[in-house]
Amino acid sequence: MSTDAARGGYRVEVVRSGNWWAISVPALRGVFSQAKRLDRVEATAREAIAMMLDIDESDVGPIAVDVTPPAGTAELLDEARRSAATASDAAAAAARVRREAARLLRRAGLPTRDIGRLLGVSHQRVSQILSLRNPEALRRWMTAYAAATATTASYERIRDAATSGHGDKPSRSATAPYIDALERMHILEPLPAWSPLRNPLAKLTSGPKHHLVDPVLAVALLGLDANGLLQGARPAPSALAQRPLLGRLFESLVALSLRVFAQRARATVHHMRRRSGDREIDFIVRARDDRVVAVEAKLSASVSDHDVRHLHWLRHAIGDDLLDAAVVTTGPYAYRRQDGIAVIPASLLGP
Repeated sequence: MSTDAARGGYRVEVVRSGNWWAISVPALRGVFSQAKRLDRVEATAREAIAMMLDIDESDVGPIAVDVTPPAGTAELLDEARRSAATASDAAAAAARVRREAARLLRRAGLPTRDIGRLLGVSHQRVSQILSLRNPEALRRWMTAYAAATATTASYERIRDAATSGHGDKPSRSATAPYIDALERMHILEPLPAWSPLRNPLAKLTSGPKHHLVDPVLAVALLGLDANGLLQGARPAPSALAQRPLLGRLFESLVALSLRVFAQRARATVHHMRRRSGDREIDFIVRARDDRVVAVEAKLSASVSDHDVRHLHWLRHAIGDDLLDAAVVTTGPYAYRRQDGIAVIPASLLGP
């Protein structure tokens, strides 16, 4: 049989035989195998089919698994499926009613704790119910996150900034779904804190530094244009950051580039900051052996001794574990300073 025919896929029949599941392929006489568990049937069948046809497993098309349950269990299994479907429908209906009731009570002016008392759920659950399918609340939260670009502001501060002037603040459990979903979609790309293994440093922070997948998204959320950025506009909520936004967006752009190139080299990118705030390095690129390259981002074409002071401190602190150190700038030229620190234009960053 040709590879093209195999790519059309096969139906596999599975029956219980002793302590195993017996596998057969009606379209291919002589193909028999067995698996200990049902979740291994597809892979086992694919391997047996490929061996019979003398082709690669990747050339075998979709496998449709048809399971015959053990004798005397078919009716019970059907009933269990119907009961599960009925319970699922009832739960969905109850959730819809609860959500509408919570919204009506909220519009009537009741606080979340009172709504929870009436619905028989916690006030944290009420916050979650009210936040679901609320695009305006999501946009406010993302705008506050954008304002916190390249900072280590806590999620509580971001939540507070997002809900300023909007009555009751949602609980942490209510905003957690936003964070989880946006990270899974890679819209949020928080930079984890560096925790060295080979040469531990004391009093490092453990919280992430906030970045969106692209700094352009932050600009759009904050409603800024080129003139606003160049004139040093401080977007609301401005209490989340002290540094000018344009410099933080440049740092976010460098973060995006470094992550792409580090991934190719099987390295990871982190940030470093001491809890006292006296030492901070924008990026720590960690190799698999835990040695690092330290990188600072500077929205300027020139680099002073003051700009590299934290890189010198790190070199003294971890010695040979620091493979290299660099400053990424807006300048046109790449060179090494007399102290050995590399100066690299952002336009020349590459793997």
